[in-house]
Amino acid sequence: MVAVTPTAGVPTGPAPVVRRRPGGRPVLRLLILVAIVAVVLYPLIWMVGTSVKSQEEIVNNVGLLPERFTPGNYTAGWSNFDVSFGRFFLNSAMVSLLTVVGNGLSCLLAAYAFARLRFRLRGMWFAVMIGTLLLPQHVLIVPQYILFRTLGLVGGDWPYLPLLIPQFLATEAFFVFLMVQFMRGVPRELDEAARIDGAGPFGIFRHIILPLSRPALVTTAIFSFIWTWNDFFRQLVFLSQLEDYTVPVALTLFIDSTSQSAVGPMFAMSVLSLLPVFLFFVAFQRMLVEGINTSGIKG
Repeated sequence: MVAVTPTAGVPTGPAPVVRRRPGGRPVLRLLILVAIVAVVLYPLIWMVGTSVKSQEEIVNNVGLLPERFTPGNYTAGWSNFDVSFGRFFLNSAMVSLLTVVGNGLSCLLAAYAFARLRFRLRGMWFAVMIGTLLLPQHVLIVPQYILFRTLGLVGGDWPYLPLLIPQFLATEAFFVFLMVQFMRGVPRELDEAARIDGAGPFGIFRHIILPLSRPALVTTAIFSFIWTWNDFFRQLVFLSQLEDYTVPVALTLFIDSTSQSAVGPMFAMSVLSLLPVFLFFVAFQRMLVEGINTSGIKG
């Protein structure tokens, strides 16, 4: 019998456990994230602090915290005009919600046509639609104003029509593209199965595409609400009466070059104007992330 002896230099026992000291990378990453969050939140914190400062302290104290707490800016800003600021909130909510409905319906139908239906020059029209994303809004506002004024819709009995009619005509190419990308991920075998059961294009849209498009619809609704609520330029152009103003336009009324400006109440109403957008985003944050991940817009 041949005895096997251990080879010299080869360990015979269990391998030693190497313990590494915790490095500084996690700490460095944490510090970077804290710095980024501080930079992002600083304007918001400063605005909240300024909303409870007096007029004199706003000029003399540029710090975050007020030396003297002045909550009267909120009551003064709410009743600063002949119309209550709550009226402006209602106007913004009405325009934003109707825009959500218009963009959801019209963009979904247009996206279904581009993604599922076959018609002549479909590729060309889709390219033209994508090309409209390159046009700045300020370039389009002049012909839109001329068109709506010719039709008698500017300054009419219901002055919000120029703001809402385009939203019901699928003019938001970004949302159409978002939904087209989502529908392209839906298997076409579902359409074929529906056709075998006798469903036409409308039946396929109603029973297959529409239920499966919920993530894309939620994403469209969130972005439509936030963008419309914060929109200033278009609403300033088409709205001329005080009682018809929305929140972004009404905030500019606190700054008057011919008289004393109410800076404190302006910041107080600015803080309140952020609450609907913040609550809307928090309520649908999970659906927003799901909609972006399933619509083909990924990093």
